[in-house]
Formats: sequence, C-alpha cells, structure tokens
Amino acid sequence: MTPTYDFHGQVALITGAASGMGLATARAFAEAGAAVVLADLDERAVQHAAEGLAAAGHRAVGVVCDVTDEEQAAAMVDRAVATYGRLDMAFNNAGVQAPPSDAADETAADFDRVNAVNLRGVWAAQKHELRRMRQQDGGGAIVNCSSLGGLVGLPERAAYHASKHGVIGLTRSAAVEYAPRGIRINAVCPGVIDTPMVAGMLEGQAEAMAEIMKQQPIGRLGRPDEIAAAVLWLCSPAASFVVGVALPVDGGYTTH
Repeated sequence: MTPTYDFHGQVALITGAASGMGLATARAFAEAGAAVVLADLDERAVQHAAEGLAAAGHRAVGVVCDVTDEEQAAAMVDRAVATYGRLDMAFNNAGVQAPPSDAADETAADFDRVNAVNLRGVWAAQKHELRRMRQQDGGGAIVNCSSLGGLVGLPERAAYHASKHGVIGLTRSAAVEYAPRGIRINAVCPGVIDTPMVAGMLEGQAEAMAEIMKQQPIGRLGRPDEIAAAVLWLCSPAASFVVGVALPVDGGYTTH
C-alpha cells in the first residue's frame, strides 16, 4: 500500500528541484496538496519544472538560487513566504559530486566546491528556513539530504564524504535545538539513485560504480520517487516523534 498524505494549506520548499530527487519530491508534495517552491541554480530547468506542475493543476513556483550564496538562500525563503504566506516544510537537497581522487591528491578547489554546495548550502538554507519557521504557528519540518556517503567511508571519496558527514552533524545539532520549538529536523541518506548525477557517474566511473553496486543488496538502482516517499514521511504527522535521524534509503548498502 502506498501511503497518502494531506498537505493542503501547507507550503514546501525544495532545493535542487529541477531534476532527480528534488523534482520527484516537489511533485510528491504537490500531489499531496502542498504549494511548492522549487529552487535550483538552473533557471531554465527549474522554471520548466514549476510550469509543468502548475499546468497539472498544482500551486508551484520556480526560484533561481545558488545555495552557496547565503543572500540568495535568504531571498529564496523570502520568495516562498511572499508567494504563499508561510513555510511549513523544506527538503534541502541541492548537491554536487566531487571527482574521485586519491586523498593525497585532492585539490583544495574540489574540496571547497563540494563543501560549499553540499554542506554550506544546506547550512544556509536551513538557517533561513528556521528563521521563518520559528516565527509562525505550527512549527515546521526540515529534511536535509545527506547520503550513504554520510554514513560510511569509501576510497577516493574523502571530500564528498566529508561534506555528507557534515550534513548529519548539522542536522542532529539543529534538531536538538529546535525540537522543543515544534520544528523537526532530520536527514535522509540516499544510496545509489537513478538520477542525472548518478548517470554521469555510471558513464564516467564505470568500474568504481560497479563495485559500489555490488554492495547494494537489493540489486538495483533506487528511484527518485523512493527518496521522495521518505522525505514526505519525515515531514508528515506519521513521523511526529522522529527527530534528528539520518535515515538510510539505500537498498541495504549501509547494513554491511
């Protein structure tokens, strides 16, 4: 049975929403009745995604945002509130990969870039989402996107995994701080999901990806809608007692 949720009267913000897990989650929120704000660095893609949801009868708006720029993250939240009057839920999903590298050879530029998006970007988005949520009745729910890379270590992935481990620390500390104020914060840790980012990795790093797939007991790639389902559950009343978790959605990868 597929669970259903009623998010009518609520507003959800999703970063990295132009494709992949972000778009699947925006669509799922919209189909559950929420007004959705889709944010992404790719202006054409995010506007196309928002227009597609609006054409299907949903309330949706696209916002261009570079989450590495705190002012843009603040403006993104302001736009959500200006458009729909409040902010109830957020999925901080925007992220990038770092090229595989021996830990002794990783460049500072690669380290800074992946952490700017994956960790600082989540920090900036969460910061300004919390500033809004703490002012309004009803609290809120935030889900930050970590990764199986936030739970394990793998060769040639040090910078990327550092960023994703950092998301879990950020999530847990903020969750403890804001749970008494009625705002629940959790993280989701996707495994290898069939997204444009993973498609590029499968093509460019076929040997490494084949090894990773051997460790995924379910024997297939995950689907973006499977991550969306986890995010909606974490934001729903069904997860009302769930605070500060890093939820693996990884086909069993991290059970090893």
